[in-house]
Amino acid sequence: MDPATIIGLLLAFGALFAMITLEGANVASVLLPAPMILVFFATIAVGIAGGTIKDAIAGFKSLPSAFIGKTSKPQDTIDQLVSLAEKARSDGLLSLEQEADSIDDPFLKGALQNVADGTDGEELRILLEDELATKAKSSRNAAKFFTTMGGYAPTVGIIGTVVSLTHVLENLSVPEELGHMIAAAFVATLWGLLSANFIWLPIGSRLRRLSDLDVERMTLTMEGVLAIQAGSQPRLLGERLRAMVPADQLAKAA
Repeated sequence: MDPATIIGLLLAFGALFAMITLEGANVASVLLPAPMILVFFATIAVGIAGGTIKDAIAGFKSLPSAFIGKTSKPQDTIDQLVSLAEKARSDGLLSLEQEADSIDDPFLKGALQNVADGTDGEELRILLEDELATKAKSSRNAAKFFTTMGGYAPTVGIIGTVVSLTHVLENLSVPEELGHMIAAAFVATLWGLLSANFIWLPIGSRLRRLSDLDVERMTLTMEGVLAIQAGSQPRLLGERLRAMVPADQLAKAA
C-alpha cells in the first residue's frame, strides 16, 4: 500500500483548518451543509452527465485504489522474469505452464500460458500489446472521470454563491444579517475550489500515475516473456530489463 494520497489529503486539510484557527475563525463557519451538498452532489452529477454510466461506475470502482493502491517494484518484476528465464533454459518452455499456475498476475500468467502452448512470437506480441493498450485505456478513463469533476467543481461553487447572493439581495431590509449571509454565500465558492484542488484533481492524478506505473510493469513483463520465448540468456535478460527502468527506481527497489 502506498499512502501518498492519504498523507497528502490529511496535510492539505490540516493546513486549511490550521489557517482558519490561526485567523481566529470558527471551523464550523465553513462546514455549512447547504453549499457542501450543492457542490459535492452537483459536481458528481455533472461528472456523470459528461460521460457514460459505465464511465461513472468504472470511476467509482477505481476510487479505493487511489487510497490503498499498491505500486510494484520494477526490480521484483525483473527478478521474477530472470528466474523464469532460468527455469525455461534448464527445463524447457513447457515448464513455464507449471510456473504459470502459481502466479497471481493475470497478465504474466496468460503470457506464460501462451508461451507454453507454442504461440508464435509475433502473434504473442500483438496479443500482449492489445491487452496492455486496453488496460491503459480503461485505467485512464477512470482517472479522467475525477479530473473532469475537478474542472466542474469551481464553477458549481460559483453557481452556489450566486444563488446565495440572490437570497442576500432579497433581505436587504435586514442589515444586521447581511454580513453573516454574505460570508455564508462565499462558502460555496470555497468548497468548489477546495473539492477540486484537494480531492478530485489529486485523485485523478493519482489514478493516472498508478495507471502509468501499471503499464510500465506490464511492458517490462511483456518484453521479458518475449525474450524468454526467444531463448534469451537469463543474465543478459536481466541487464536488458534493468536498462528499461530509471536508475533511481532500481536503487529504491534494491
